Amino acid sequence: MRSVYLDSAATTQVRPEVIKEMTNVLEDSFGNPSSTHAFGRKAKAYMEKARKAIAKHLNVTAAEIIFTSGGTEADNLALNSAVRDLGVKRIITSKVEHHAVLYTVEQLKHCYDIQVEYVDIKPCGQVDLDQLEELLKQDSPKTLVSLMHINNEIGTILPLEKVGQMCKAHGALFHSDTVQSIGHFDIDLNALPVDFTAVSAHKFHGPKGVGFAYVRKNSGLKPLIFGGAQERGVRAGTESVHNIVGMQKALDLAYEHLEEEKQYIEQLKKDFINSLKENVPGVKFNGSCSDFNKSTYTLVNVCLPVVQEKAALLLFQLDLNGIACSKGSACQSGSTKGSHVLSQVLSDEDLEKPSIRFSFSAYNTKEELDYVVEVLRKFVVEHQ
Repeated sequence: MRSVYLDSAATTQVRPEVIKEMTNVLEDSFGNPSSTHAFGRKAKAYMEKARKAIAKHLNVTAAEIIFTSGGTEADNLALNSAVRDLGVKRIITSKVEHHAVLYTVEQLKHCYDIQVEYVDIKPCGQVDLDQLEELLKQDSPKTLVSLMHINNEIGTILPLEKVGQMCKAHGALFHSDTVQSIGHFDIDLNALPVDFTAVSAHKFHGPKGVGFAYVRKNSGLKPLIFGGAQERGVRAGTESVHNIVGMQKALDLAYEHLEEEKQYIEQLKKDFINSLKENVPGVKFNGSCSDFNKSTYTLVNVCLPVVQEKAALLLFQLDLNGIACSKGSACQSGSTKGSHVLSQVLSDEDLEKPSIRFSFSAYNTKEELDYVVEVLRKFVVEHQ
């Protein structure tokens, strides 16, 4: 049986060079980076070198990079501190955000009685920017806008600069979950009017359990986790040096090979879409994921022309054929609920059909995708 991994939006294969770099650090330096002796200083040097390299890729200062356990913690850090410490009384977000944002906003509303507004999402998956402008124009208390850069289920791209300028014009803070974009797009955070972002290493071929928050200097953000004075007092806890160095190496390689890998993956996606259209009549592409101007090149969300009762059987059939993909976000593993993202963009008729997310990396091949299309074709023919 073939083995085809098409779930890179959930996590990516760690590059061999990253594993080697992490192993070197584990073998060479075991000191605590907060210790002042030689062992600690050596570990600290590894970590600060990584911080500077990461900051350089994004054109920000090293002091604006706060290492975390991943994107979820980075989102929580920004949102919680904005309300608790920065005087935010209203949050504008959308109902297609990652649950790291949605659930945190709900908790903040419960604990601090803040005002929450949800901007509408168009059927194409795009944020209604006209409505966002109207919401920002309202006479209201201090506001934070939290909208993700690239949707993790349908791949829709938010115009970061435009939204950031809107927020800036109305005195609102702007937080964006950039988990699906950092390492896949060339992003200059210094030039963008964004106050906080969240990043996870395992989305760009780095290790799991490590990420960072970009926190614009002089923002006044306070810690979510208390204890020691690590990360300039913003995030307590002994830093995972080998993971941080692994993340830096992964980001180095991501940007070193960005253009060639982007072109390669874009072609894979184009071929996959065209092949599905030719071989699976009635197939649909959710949101604007088939529009390369409005969606990331790294994923496609497909609605298949079979009844919803066959959805569980479809995933089972794909798995039996060695194909790894996702019904929705991997963060909802085991959930029986439908996708909260698709419920906002699909018609009632299409919600009755199974939708699958396929996400790609440079490790995939056209032959793999041809195989997947054939498995899908057979399934639709048998169950339509």
